Amino acid sequence: MVVSIKDSVKLAGISVICFCAVFVCTFFINYCVDAAAVADSVTQEIFALYQGQLATAKFSCALSGGCLSLIAFVMLVFYIKLYIDGHGRQLGILKAMGYKNGEIALKFWVFGFSVLIGSAFGCGAGYAAMPMIYSQMTVEGLTIPVKFHFWLPIVMIALPTLVFSALSCGYALLALRRDVGSMLKGEIKTKTVARKRSAAQVKADKSEKPRAFLLDMGIKTLSSKKMLVFFIAFAAFCFSAMVQMGGAMYDLNAGAMGPIILTIGLVLAVTIMLIAFTALFNANTKNLAIMKAFGYSARECAVTIFTGYIPFAFIGFGIGTAYQYAILRVMVDLFFKEYSLIFDFDVAIFFITLAAFTVFYAAVMLLYFLKIKQISVKAVMAEN
Repeated sequence: MVVSIKDSVKLAGISVICFCAVFVCTFFINYCVDAAAVADSVTQEIFALYQGQLATAKFSCALSGGCLSLIAFVMLVFYIKLYIDGHGRQLGILKAMGYKNGEIALKFWVFGFSVLIGSAFGCGAGYAAMPMIYSQMTVEGLTIPVKFHFWLPIVMIALPTLVFSALSCGYALLALRRDVGSMLKGEIKTKTVARKRSAAQVKADKSEKPRAFLLDMGIKTLSSKKMLVFFIAFAAFCFSAMVQMGGAMYDLNAGAMGPIILTIGLVLAVTIMLIAFTALFNANTKNLAIMKAFGYSARECAVTIFTGYIPFAFIGFGIGTAYQYAILRVMVDLFFKEYSLIFDFDVAIFFITLAAFTVFYAAVMLLYFLKIKQISVKAVMAEN
């Protein structure tokens, strides 16, 4: 029982992030190895540009791979916590039957299966894109042939899978260090339970101070879901940084890299934002049902649950804007200063990206507003 392959397949968000990370790292690492192999044939006239392209590839690989690996790990921890919280009684029964924490935690290796799926597809897509990437990055007067390196798929697929499987087991071992009695009673959700209000409390608050209640409810929802603040801000960061960076790289004649970065940014932003809103919606389904039962409209419910995250989304957008400008500024100044590339902050791209993000965020809120309208109070209460 404990964890099945089916449970791991549900972690589609981690697969998407691993796909993006391995996709970028595969063709950049392969390019660096192949470019280093032809270093002896580089003439003095193109040596500076050759070094700039090589440094850019290394810099981009380390930056994107490291950042995406970190967010994949945070999401993995988040998913494991949700799984353990949702299966507290079953896990408590196993512990009561004599299973040790280590024996149960070892079963969580299957969460690495989602990493395997994303990494495998990302590596394959990276190799498929190599001819196009090489043609865009090859220095004029220098031919860099695409070569297959057998060790690269092992590093890009097997290594992340093993590392994330080990991390899954390790975190599960820490999370399972709880009292068996509290797990059997369902008290593993201590923070959530402590903040849930009874129907009588909701009715009293609504009759006395409806606006104060909604504000209090919104603040407590925000404070109890701090990790979701990070995910929503990071989704905005990805949208802002990578869309603006993609546009800027197009202006810098970076060829296919601009559209690739833009696409990856949009995919990450949509994936992470939907994961965050889904988790927030699922965690508050009972509270939303109680609010609807006592006359609060779907609009009031949506505003209460989701509005508190808006400032953090736009903070993430602002950080993403500063980040992409700083990264491109450093790349141009350090690696291409001898080629007089003109690069400055693009105000038009900024406002277009800001408008697009505002529409995107509003569309996500509208989607979950419609889901709130569909909540069946009777069905939710029957489940609990």
